[in-house]
Amino acid sequence: MSGMLAPMGIISGAMSEHFGQPVTEITARFGWLTFGILIGAIIALFIFDWIRLRYLLVMVYSVILTCLISLYFLSNIEMIGIALGLVGVCCGIGLAGAALVISRTYETEQRASMLVITDGSFSVAGIVCSWIAIFLIARDYHWSGVYQFVALITILIVFLSSLSTFPVTDADADAHESSAPEIWPVTVWFCIAALFLYTLGQWAVLLWLPTYAETELGMTREQAGQLASQFWVGMFAAQIFVAWWVLKIGVRRLALIAAVGTSLFSIPLWVYGDVDLLIILATLWGFANLGLLKVVLSFATQMLRKPTARLVSSLLLGATIGTAISPWLTSQIVAATSTRFVLQFGTGCYVALTILILTASRLYRTIELKNAQESSL
Repeated sequence: MSGMLAPMGIISGAMSEHFGQPVTEITARFGWLTFGILIGAIIALFIFDWIRLRYLLVMVYSVILTCLISLYFLSNIEMIGIALGLVGVCCGIGLAGAALVISRTYETEQRASMLVITDGSFSVAGIVCSWIAIFLIARDYHWSGVYQFVALITILIVFLSSLSTFPVTDADADAHESSAPEIWPVTVWFCIAALFLYTLGQWAVLLWLPTYAETELGMTREQAGQLASQFWVGMFAAQIFVAWWVLKIGVRRLALIAAVGTSLFSIPLWVYGDVDLLIILATLWGFANLGLLKVVLSFATQMLRKPTARLVSSLLLGATIGTAISPWLTSQIVAATSTRFVLQFGTGCYVALTILILTASRLYRTIELKNAQESSL
């Protein structure tokens, strides 16, 4: 999924030249991919009750493999959109399945640590695929070259999934463990909304930062592409650190620190115009992120006694909605305003999510104290 999303802002210019369409139109086309991920996340709310994880993941990644290979041969932009949409649907299901495996395998702080570690794979993919996209585009390779590399990784995923053992997730197994489902507290819904704002803000910046740097600051396409790549470098470095740090300070505090840091470090991206400085700032912005998505997800799963497949899928659905609408929405914002304003819009999303996380944290802390007092009595 990261290998599909990370290069979007980098290859959009090359796709624009290849198909002879404005870059805003090409960026909006990636809505097929992101809305496909949204549909996949909705399907994930129910499908784990019906199909075992191993069979499901082998099936969806086989579909991804077929669609990625087809991108090289398709010349019709509409057919490319359909192929991207199918990839998105399968990625949405696969992402929820991966998070569910971790949530069912580990407890409390260890769960957060493992989610952040596995999220490091997302960052590594973002780094590698961004670099590959920059390398191939600079040498006038086919725009889908980076996606053919992702196809090679998909072959490995299909192979490993066919051999692996997965936790049981069907509805009957859950029914034996709990006779009455827990009611979700309002803090869970705050976390879902925060994840929506997180991905919307992140992709508002990542999609348009390269274009902003190229058109407004006069950077070369290769330099502009490096800005997106360096974000993933910073995020990966942070995730290595956070996998240890979360065990020391706890998920709730880490979520607050990450939210504030991400908000503050996104501001210089649209304030400063120096090429070398922007590359450093993009790296720092990635580091300040501190694996926020999986940290918030882990924080929300602690609010119930047992994280269910429906809870994990709903949290990821909130994040996926933000990803899904970002190409279309940000393209409309850029068409009506400017690339600089859409970066400011991204910062606004981060500020709003910080307020939500702060509110959820205080409410959750109050509930914890109340429960502790009742237990002592």
